Amino acid sequence: MGSLVKEDVKMKPFSFTIERGKIREFAMAIGDRNPIYYDVDIARKEGYRDIPIPPTFPTAIEMWGGLDFETLIELFGLDPLKVLHGGQEYRYMGELCAGDTVTAAPKLISSFEKRNLRFITIGIHYKNIDGNDVLYSESTIIERGRTQK
Repeated sequence: MGSLVKEDVKMKPFSFTIERGKIREFAMAIGDRNPIYYDVDIARKEGYRDIPIPPTFPTAIEMWGGLDFETLIELFGLDPLKVLHGGQEYRYMGELCAGDTVTAAPKLISSFEKRNLRFITIGIHYKNIDGNDVLYSESTIIERGRTQK
């Protein structure tokens, strides 16, 4: 079970400014009707600085911010018809709200093959504008039916 990706794979850091409209769109897409994602006054009454992000919103930051599906396909030489989302984990270390700008530093954690499946795990550290850690995201991509070249 050796690595299938060169150790020197570098993913570009990116920045993203969180917008109220994107939070609203995301909440609507996942069917979350909690008013804190739609109304800044309600969010502030609940103790937030502004409209907070839903718990799984970092996936949207990655896709809109620079680590989209096409980039991953190209970077790792994946067959898009065989790719599955294998898992996702978020660790929050701070609050993220509309108006915040985060800088993301993605890094390849591991890549291996097992039972004709290729597993690629990517970790992303997010910092706020003050340079403080606010979030860590880790995702696993699975490519099924992998054939050695």
